[in-house]
Amino acid sequence: MGIMKLSLISNLIVNEAAPVCVSLFQIRDMGLMLLRIRMAATDTLSGIFVLGLPFALVQSGYVGLVLLVLSAWVCNHTGRTLVSCLYEEEMSGGSGSVSKVRVRTSYQDIMEACCKGLWPNWSGVGGLMVNVIELLMTCTLYLLVSTSLLFDSLSWVAVPRSVCSLVSLVFLLPCLLLTDLRPVSTLSLLCSLAHILISLLVMLYCLSCASSWSWSSLSLSVDPEDFLVSVGVIIFSYTSQIFLPPLEGSMEDRGQFNVMLGWTHGAACIMKTMFSLMAVLTWGPETSEVITDNLPSDLRPLVNLCLLAKAQLSYPLPFYAAAEILQTCVLRAKPFIVDCQQLSVSRPALVVRGALLMTSYLLALLVPRFSLLMGLTGSVTGAAMTLILPCLFHLRLQWSRLTVKARLIDVGILSLGVICSVSGVICSVKRLLEGL
Repeated sequence: MGIMKLSLISNLIVNEAAPVCVSLFQIRDMGLMLLRIRMAATDTLSGIFVLGLPFALVQSGYVGLVLLVLSAWVCNHTGRTLVSCLYEEEMSGGSGSVSKVRVRTSYQDIMEACCKGLWPNWSGVGGLMVNVIELLMTCTLYLLVSTSLLFDSLSWVAVPRSVCSLVSLVFLLPCLLLTDLRPVSTLSLLCSLAHILISLLVMLYCLSCASSWSWSSLSLSVDPEDFLVSVGVIIFSYTSQIFLPPLEGSMEDRGQFNVMLGWTHGAACIMKTMFSLMAVLTWGPETSEVITDNLPSDLRPLVNLCLLAKAQLSYPLPFYAAAEILQTCVLRAKPFIVDCQQLSVSRPALVVRGALLMTSYLLALLVPRFSLLMGLTGSVTGAAMTLILPCLFHLRLQWSRLTVKARLIDVGILSLGVICSVSGVICSVKRLLEGL
């Protein structure tokens, strides 16, 4: 339980949007390892990527500050509505009172219930593909971060970026034989402690430069395309909805879930806004896509090596999850579980994993811009999983029980999500094509 608490505390300090305040509430001992790995996977989705938020704030100006706060509220709302879709109301026979019964356990169960009778085939395949795309893009982002950090660390020997990308790939080859996430998750959580220190180091350095801060770094007038890409980056930093149903199910007192979620998003919002704002006020228009690149040259190598280790050790988590889904769908094979005693991977599974690894490698080569890829991911899967689908599920499954105000809020968030997703994808793809 000590490692679990460290994991949750580290997630909070590095500005996670995941439900890290669950450490304040009791979790059932059964399934502790599964929850620990889920939390590590959530760290994968947004942990190290918070270092790209200052650049997004530079691109979005004062409106970006509003978005950081608004996104926290919206994601907190959609998280609550998503979990409410796990329940159905049931009349008690004797007293005639209405009680809520948990009839679903996962995001996929909600999707299948929502699509029942409409698109029965899409609910299974479509839902899994959305998950795979999000996990694949996350793998690509980690590989891209690893390449950038290694390239910057070896700048004194003028190593080509393509070589750094290949070296990063070589270190990830053991993922092909991975059958147990426990050692990787433990190491990744230890690296999260280093991430805490790095985040604090950046903030302390910014505070030491407070005398030279200038609010002129933020502007009310921004480039529309840069702004829309930044919206995707901000949305991506709050993505955690897919982990909420199993997390709520693991809580001993599920009635405390909404309180926990609210505190988590509030803390994440404060930390992310402070971190991003201090960095922008310090470096202004010179803010890099990965903020650690702005640190002095004597600090940067050590910081980059710590982040490189964090990125490399976090890559297996989304990779493993994506491989499980693909192996189950393509090979009809039983997915590995945490306590699996199998010591080898079949050849067909190796082919699937190899294809997944090479796909993320090729994407990292084709899309060398970290901020654009992060914005594209947020606009596609982030907006869908966090904004659009939870509202659709809520309206579809609980329409008769919703007030007019609740329906309007859901429709408003749904419409906003669609607009942000479509416009963000267009702008991100356009910028990516211009960079090729």
